[in-house]
Amino acid sequence: MRPQFKPNDRVSLELEADGVAHVRLTRADKLNALDPAMFGALIDAGQALFDLPGLRAVVLSGEGRGFCAGLDRASFDDPALGGELNERRYGNANLFQQVALQWRKLPVPVIAAIHGICFGGGLQIAAGADIRIVAPDARLAVLELKWGIVPDMGGFALWRGIVRQDVLRLLTYTHGEFSGAQALDFGFASEVGPSPLTRATALAREIAGQSPHAVRAAKALFNRAADLPLDEILAAESHEQHRLLGSRNQLEAVRSQLDKRPAQFIDP
Repeated sequence: MRPQFKPNDRVSLELEADGVAHVRLTRADKLNALDPAMFGALIDAGQALFDLPGLRAVVLSGEGRGFCAGLDRASFDDPALGGELNERRYGNANLFQQVALQWRKLPVPVIAAIHGICFGGGLQIAAGADIRIVAPDARLAVLELKWGIVPDMGGFALWRGIVRQDVLRLLTYTHGEFSGAQALDFGFASEVGPSPLTRATALAREIAGQSPHAVRAAKALFNRAADLPLDEILAAESHEQHRLLGSRNQLEAVRSQLDKRPAQFIDP
């Protein structure tokens, strides 16, 4: 089944036969800067993926010379954007927060491929991914304080536990730029390499070859474990394992390994 997504000039969405979806920011002439149309297109892409049958992994990338330059400065005074700040139209999130958080909320892993510029809101969108592959010469910055504002697209929640707190404070207060190589040390990157999109696509295809029920269960546990007390984490692990053991896909995972053949999994 194809995703229900209306073509536009801000974001493209394509689905491979193996269940890997490619979401690309396509406003290359503006370094994929975030304006109202881009926010809307990203929300539409995320919503199209949430209940898409056969979805197993997502690759998130930007066309042109960078991943995303952050908020388009022409949008700073847009009253429509300001009016969205206190509207919780997406559960616990407003429009801007959902643009970044939706990748974490998706039931399948999301891998961001980052090259060139990744500033401000773009850095927060990348933070929503499960895994971030970054080019060593990429340019990144927590840029918001330069414009007299704060990160407000879920960054403080998404960076919690992956970016060292004192480093995050330093980079936020000074809006200092750092490289992809430094991003790995700081915690903004999962992996650094010369071809982020190629690597991200290969990882997504590898993940797509695993049992989709087990992958989704693992992501659900990762998402819940950050906020649950120990006893509830242990109970959640047991619950997910009980659902998986003896299931069709779990037995196929074992049989395919023993038979040394590709697994034939069914989708959720």
